[in-house]
Amino acid sequence: SDTTTAAPTRGADLAAALSGLTIDPAHRGMSNAAVVSAAHSATGHPVAVFGPQTGYFSPQLLMVQELQGPGISARGAAFAGLNLYVLLGRGQDYAWSATSSVHDITDTYAVPLCTPDGSAPTLASNHYRYRGQCLPMEELSHVNRWSPTVADGTPAGSYKLVVRRTKLGLVGWRATVAGAPHAFTQLRSTYRHEADSAIGFQMFNDPTQMATADAFLTSANNVEYAFNWFYVNSRDAAYLNSGLNPLRAAGSNPNLPMKAEPAYEWQGFDPATNTARYAPASAHPQSTNQDYYISWNNKQAKDFGAADGNFSFGAVHRGDLLDRPLKAGIAAGRTYDRATLTELVQKAGLTDLRGAEVLDELIRVLVRQPVTDPALATEVSRLKAWRADGALRVETAKGSKVYRHAEAIRTFDAWWPLLVRGIFRAPLGADLYQALVNTLQVNESPSGHQQGDVSTLPTSASTAQTHKGSAFQYGWWGYVDKDLRAVLGDPVAGGPGRAFCGDGALTGCRQILLDTLRTAATTPATTTYPGDATCAAGDQWCADAIVQSPLGGIKHATIAWQNRPTYQQVVSFPAKQGDDLTNLAAGRPVTASSSQFGNPAARAVDRNLATRWASDWADDQWLTVDLGAARPVGRVVLAWEAAHGRSYRIELSGDGTTWRTAWSTTVGDGGTDLAVFPTETARYVRMRALTRGTSHGVSLWEMSVHSH
Repeated sequence: SDTTTAAPTRGADLAAALSGLTIDPAHRGMSNAAVVSAAHSATGHPVAVFGPQTGYFSPQLLMVQELQGPGISARGAAFAGLNLYVLLGRGQDYAWSATSSVHDITDTYAVPLCTPDGSAPTLASNHYRYRGQCLPMEELSHVNRWSPTVADGTPAGSYKLVVRRTKLGLVGWRATVAGAPHAFTQLRSTYRHEADSAIGFQMFNDPTQMATADAFLTSANNVEYAFNWFYVNSRDAAYLNSGLNPLRAAGSNPNLPMKAEPAYEWQGFDPATNTARYAPASAHPQSTNQDYYISWNNKQAKDFGAADGNFSFGAVHRGDLLDRPLKAGIAAGRTYDRATLTELVQKAGLTDLRGAEVLDELIRVLVRQPVTDPALATEVSRLKAWRADGALRVETAKGSKVYRHAEAIRTFDAWWPLLVRGIFRAPLGADLYQALVNTLQVNESPSGHQQGDVSTLPTSASTAQTHKGSAFQYGWWGYVDKDLRAVLGDPVAGGPGRAFCGDGALTGCRQILLDTLRTAATTPATTTYPGDATCAAGDQWCADAIVQSPLGGIKHATIAWQNRPTYQQVVSFPAKQGDDLTNLAAGRPVTASSSQFGNPAARAVDRNLATRWASDWADDQWLTVDLGAARPVGRVVLAWEAAHGRSYRIELSGDGTTWRTAWSTTVGDGGTDLAVFPTETARYVRMRALTRGTSHGVSLWEMSVHSH
């Protein structure tokens, strides 16, 4: 989208916790998913790399479990304590996962306060007016207690949480409207209905409810939380945005607080049960077998509204780091398998969004005229080199704890908050600029440093390092990108109607960028990367590194930054339930280029993983199986002994003389390899190892051939 959705921010919802239920899982910030459809899959089947990204804890919030029983067959992840069913995982011939959709299922109401005796209410009054009555607020409370543990020696203590509930939801704030005291309440459609979504999760775990893409869409629609759901089986890829989406009254504006009057209530709203009329399944964003899917908490569909506290949708979004390379690869005719799609996702998780999507425009402005200051010219050259290398935040070598292009990254990290302030603060005015910063942080870099306007935030707020991993979901990169494109004269859709940098003058804008770049270049690393309990001041790699939050006595070592899933599935299904999975090679005649004494070719097809075929110690070795007749062939499984093939291919033939390559690799690393390819008819199947992975020959415990 080339437009930015903006609306008031909401506070946290305590209701579920106070009533003994879980907070809506959407608040956990689940993200990361990518799917390629069969049309662009190297295997001919959909390929998926699924998250989610749920934060780093020790032990993890997610647990792995497998459930088998009547109507249930699934393995995957669930949140500890919410593991009645597998929440994200796979069945026998399908897989599914989710990302948080951050769309709008909560509204805010301005509720007039009152007193039972008719006296003038105050902001402290705990009665409110609803449908002509002055009603008491219901008090909900919960006491949290703790005791010292091995991980946390904090002395024993407790505190009490108190929240007030009205017919229109929980009280979040109190303020005056036209001088009259009001409570501002939050009404969430899933409130008091959290357990209802168990029906959808039960269906996810039931193979009969997930056998087809259409069946998946029905199952996902039974989850009432706000999620993006993705699905693959051997034939289809599908998507549905779930959520209990209330039908709002005509004329109401869910982006702003609404009057506590029937005219602004949800259609069919019943306060006694917190139910209303909801959008039908057909109104939810959904599709089957589109070219590809990506999801990193980005917008679900054109004209589909965001939650009014979500400001992340705009011209630049971290979803671009998945979308752009996939779109370009498919346009170039590239196909993907599990390894290459995982590689794409991994690279996105190591990329600086600002550098990949905004630095080009910054450099274009800077070099409109020669940069005559030698020091600044050096900085621009460094930034260009970093951008040309993909704007990656990666080590020079594994374990070095030193970034490639470290100086460019240090300068850019210092420059970003300065350039945002330089572009926008004066034209907007200090107060409006700060109000916007308070609503949407300027930056969400890997370390979390300098997230706001460093001129006004207290030191602790402007330099705190979060070490959380997840980055680049919220920030001003879309605003900067649009403004610079406007200054440069590029087309801009849905802009604010004016340019801010240099009041729209390219010369003035360039001077702002030069001045802020000069300041950034001379900012000490100890300022850009302040020390904390984990890192010494100035340690760039450590400032970005992930520190897992301990939930028990065992802690994990600090790990390098990676903006990627904390639980990951990489899946492609070669067959579906009911397909013939017979091993066509079992016991069939077999020949080989060579065989070591005691390890003949026949042992590779004897269905015994304790026996093996082994070749001579030379390259270009092969093993050929005669299936006895022409058969459909679409999958070959190779169980390598330690002596494996490095570069090898699967070849097919109808006569044993003329061969065609069905599958190949140059990076074989042993273990069990699954070669899946579009089904072809062949009588002979040959594994041909062009080069060895060890100094020995090549050796297979077993080679199996399947039609699916």
